[in-house]
Amino acid sequence: QVQLVASGGGSVQAGGSLRLSCTVSAYTFSKYCMGWFRQAPGKEREGVAAIVSDGRSSYADSVKGRFTISKDDAKNTLYLQMNDLKPEDTAMYYCAARWDNYLRLSFDYWGQGTQVTVSS
Repeated sequence: QVQLVASGGGSVQAGGSLRLSCTVSAYTFSKYCMGWFRQAPGKEREGVAAIVSDGRSSYADSVKGRFTISKDDAKNTLYLQMNDLKPEDTAMYYCAARWDNYLRLSFDYWGQGTQVTVSS
């Protein structure tokens, strides 16, 4: 069974930065669409960023220019660099996958989340 283990969340002030990491226990990690989504209490799930095998990426409009997704195929690790954080970025962030290689902000499988809290 594939495991996605996210880490790196925390509490920061507005304008600060965090880097989330996700280790994936799947040797086929590099072949699929990987990404992050978030969910805040009382709000719908929001796809934040996605990346596919050739490195192309996609972002939600709400995070474009502030967040950067990247991956290290050799380490089976996914990253999300979050800069200029805003209070509205506060949410549980989940590392996720979709078992194809299409660049979309929707996912089929995810692990436990990591909490990001941004104070004003």
